[in-house]
Amino acid sequence: MVRPERKILVFGNSLVKKDSLPIRLLPELKQAFPEIEFKEFDAIEDLQNEGKILYILDSVEGINKVEVITNIDLLLVNKIYSVHDFDLGYVLKLMKKMGMVEQVTIFGVPPNMRKDQAVKQLRQKIDSILS
Repeated sequence: MVRPERKILVFGNSLVKKDSLPIRLLPELKQAFPEIEFKEFDAIEDLQNEGKILYILDSVEGINKVEVITNIDLLLVNKIYSVHDFDLGYVLKLMKKMGMVEQVTIFGVPPNMRKDQAVKQLRQKIDSILS
């Protein structure tokens, strides 16, 4: 088995409340996992440069606890009306179809979860998958 790269791409926007939690978690996660690179990532179109095995931290609506998502076919995709409407789920599905990605693991955090709860749950999930 190939050893996974020790990098987690962190999506989020500190200016948008429902999308800011992953960014706000970075200091605690970097301290808890100094051996893992946490890379803030906002340019979805550059995702293909990150390799075929991806680990992603992002806000996920519709969940109540930290979830690990490995089946990207289950991600809901919004209708696309312009190039600005592309979202992470759509891009990941497209990359999979084109053979550009082999494995995706998304650490999904509920947008309104308390920071301390999110860190605690993420530490357990990350430790079990990347240790």
